[in-house]
Amino acid sequence: MIGAFFGAGGRWFLETAESAGQFALMVRSAAFWFLRSRVEWRQVLIQMLRIGVESTPVVTMTTLFTGMVLALQTGASSNALLNEPFFVGTVVGFSMVMELGPVMSALVVSGRAGAAIAAELGTMKVTDQIDALYTLGTDPVRYLVIPRVLAFVVTLPILKIMADFTGIFGGWVVAYFKLGIPTNTYWHDIFDYMEVDNFMHGFLKSFVFAFAISFICCFKGLTTSGGAEGVGKSTTAAVVVSMTAVLILDYFATAVLVALGIT
Repeated sequence: MIGAFFGAGGRWFLETAESAGQFALMVRSAAFWFLRSRVEWRQVLIQMLRIGVESTPVVTMTTLFTGMVLALQTGASSNALLNEPFFVGTVVGFSMVMELGPVMSALVVSGRAGAAIAAELGTMKVTDQIDALYTLGTDPVRYLVIPRVLAFVVTLPILKIMADFTGIFGGWVVAYFKLGIPTNTYWHDIFDYMEVDNFMHGFLKSFVFAFAISFICCFKGLTTSGGAEGVGKSTTAAVVVSMTAVLILDYFATAVLVALGIT
């Protein structure tokens, strides 16, 4: 029993170490090709359409209701404690701009676009299209990974900004129509206290999330094996790992930005 436990743990450790090494090699290869070769800008534009434009409706809808819920909860708590909904705009604005905007947009995009990337590359892997690229003298990392990474890096910060606006707008809808807060009061609560550093705090984190999601989903797709069942497993693993990475990196990115004074 004990031997089986340690044996399973050892196999898991070796597999994890091997995957980490392969992931590091893929990132190094992507950096090498990005600096040494011509970027496939047509592929970048196609991926920006798939990742950014097609993710816009679900991101805006999700963050709209996130802002509405946040305003409703803040107003209810304030009413219970002070008999008046104070600083609803401040709470919604700071929460969306610094945390919920970048995190929610990253989670939604990883679940939609990240899964699509992993499934697409996984299908190419199990149908030997990746090997065909090697045969034709084309490195898959240069042709497939770099355009998707660049598309993520460009589109996710833009989606984050859209998430900020829609979340704050959703908060205003609840504040005005449900809580009876005047429009001027709501927006003054935001602009009187919001600074550029507060915006940059969340904006910079979206770049970290973009790199993490894109590389993880591409890696899971390129290392797919086992036919159609393997594609499903790789897609699921890509979504789970990328979402977990977003939440973990959110803490460390916040710690670094706070240490640098960007709060």
